[in-house]
Amino acid sequence: MANPYPPLTDTPALTPLLLRGALLSPFKRPRADAEFPRTRLVLPGVRVDLAKLAAYERVCGFPTGDDALPFTYPHVLGFPLAMRLMSCRAFPLPLLGLVHTSVEITRHTATPATGEYELTVYVDELAPHRRGTEATVTTEMRADGALVWESRSTYLARHRTEAQPPAAAEEPKPLPTVAEWRLGEDVGRRYGAASGDRNPIHLYPLTARLFGFPRAIAHGMWTAARCLAAHGTPERALVRAEFRAPVLLPGTVEYAALDDRFALRDATGRTHVEGFVRPAVA
Repeated sequence: MANPYPPLTDTPALTPLLLRGALLSPFKRPRADAEFPRTRLVLPGVRVDLAKLAAYERVCGFPTGDDALPFTYPHVLGFPLAMRLMSCRAFPLPLLGLVHTSVEITRHTATPATGEYELTVYVDELAPHRRGTEATVTTEMRADGALVWESRSTYLARHRTEAQPPAAAEEPKPLPTVAEWRLGEDVGRRYGAASGDRNPIHLYPLTARLFGFPRAIAHGMWTAARCLAAHGTPERALVRAEFRAPVLLPGTVEYAALDDRFALRDATGRTHVEGFVRPAVA
């Protein structure tokens, strides 16, 4: 079906969107049956800034100079479009306090760093969650009209709800520790500079305390990217990551992995991130 909305001519600036979303947040009343914007934002002619890409690769642990984009990098390209949708007046969930709870990514074929792409981003659905309402935002990346990469991210707005908690599932066997990572207090600032996501909860202890965190916390997508840089992904792959608990900065975490599963946890065994890497189905 043809998209009725005209394509964008440039990537939206993130800082004004964050400010707009913050100002509108007190007026939002989230609920799972609320109307949400059906707009499909399309940005054609996207080319990667190789200097920003190199900074992203360094902070996430990917090898620099590879021809292919890191598996998670298209999320960075599409994030400003997602923020434009989630910060608008018609989006029913408040941007302040919105928590990124999961991401599922499929790469269908190689995505060269020097390629030209078209991005499409839209809100797919709202759904009840045991802790509030969850929005699913879909990002698609195309080259010459063919879908080469896509993702579905869920974002949770916490509020009182009557949704029942899911039945307790059997806990999988803990994964063996592969490495211990000491994270500097500047990880959030470095990732923010490379990705453009300068949410204050990730930058400094003082700005994080304004939102209820004792120290700055790492970006969820940084934790997923760091795990995938260590785990590796095939050219055609399906990845899912669940964000369970924030990573405080500075701090020490354990990277664990076995076969197609990976996890990031602290010394007490509390899981921050867990997920899997599997070959994509044709």
